Amino acid sequence: MAMVCLSDFEAYAKKYLPKIAWDYFAAGADDCTTRDENILAYKRIRFRPRMLRDVSVMDIRAKILGSEISFPVGIAPTGFHQLAWPDGEKSTARAAKAMNTCYIASTYSTCTLEEISAAAPGGLRWFQLYIHRNRAASQQLVQRAEALGFQGLVLTADLPYTGKRRDDVRNGFRLPPHMKVKNLEQAFEVCKMSLLDPSVTWNDIYWLRSLTRLPIIIKGILTREDAELAVRHGVQGIIVSNHGGRQLDEGPATIDALVEVVEAVRGRVEVYVDGGIRKGSDVLKALALGAKCVFIGRPALWGLTYKGEEGLQDVLRILQDEFRLSMALAGCASVSEIGQHLVQFSKL
Repeated sequence: MAMVCLSDFEAYAKKYLPKIAWDYFAAGADDCTTRDENILAYKRIRFRPRMLRDVSVMDIRAKILGSEISFPVGIAPTGFHQLAWPDGEKSTARAAKAMNTCYIASTYSTCTLEEISAAAPGGLRWFQLYIHRNRAASQQLVQRAEALGFQGLVLTADLPYTGKRRDDVRNGFRLPPHMKVKNLEQAFEVCKMSLLDPSVTWNDIYWLRSLTRLPIIIKGILTREDAELAVRHGVQGIIVSNHGGRQLDEGPATIDALVEVVEAVRGRVEVYVDGGIRKGSDVLKALALGAKCVFIGRPALWGLTYKGEEGLQDVLRILQDEFRLSMALAGCASVSEIGQHLVQFSKL
């Protein structure tokens, strides 16, 4: 089967993953309204392409927090990559490095931070943190990540409790006995999400700042009010995210929330977006609306399921080629030429 677009990888993963693993990766909260809306919202945005522009030489490189990446697509933090491929996050790290982009490693990785770091030395990696009730364990994770050369700390803000994902409840989802949440082995029972700390507030940004010199990026912001608070509390970046529609159902699609957040921060911090990106043209729309970079979650897992590191590189390469083509057809020769003038919202 020729893998031509990201939907092909999705179909492959659905066919070949064990049902319990597919359901876990695919799950949204409650009716999955927000999960599905993340994708549908992109279809309501139309291009205003410009013609007769010299697009014979294309420059699709981007910078995030001063680091250059080959194109503005990174890998979002997702848990339990060994459910998709035996080498798990080690393969993810290798693919990201090979494609010269950013990989955000999850607290809930099935490989240790040390294994991820050793798999792709010198790659651009950020570490995603959930703050647990055991603050000493969270502090140790942050300090381990910094010592290993991770270059950013991504605090997930939208998970004081785990959203209700019906298929996981029906399936009684647990990791298979041979898999472990490696970074938390000494501190917690495996995958006991109730150990998340629901008392976390904006003041904990100051606590994190006291632990590390890494830039702090806050993930899960969807409103103007929280974007302004993020800037006020000194973060360096915001990821507009609704956790892939896995937390509060019937919140906004991330591409819709992006506009509000970008307007609120007025260029004071970098803004990124995840959720619903399935084509290179989606990446172009997100950048036109003010994102510096997008991050993909489920599509990365589909790529891993297909052929591990090689499959994930295939997914990234397809997005890269589609993004370059969309840019050229819209009349942009470099990322710096992308702006809000390129898009309009459909009246349908």
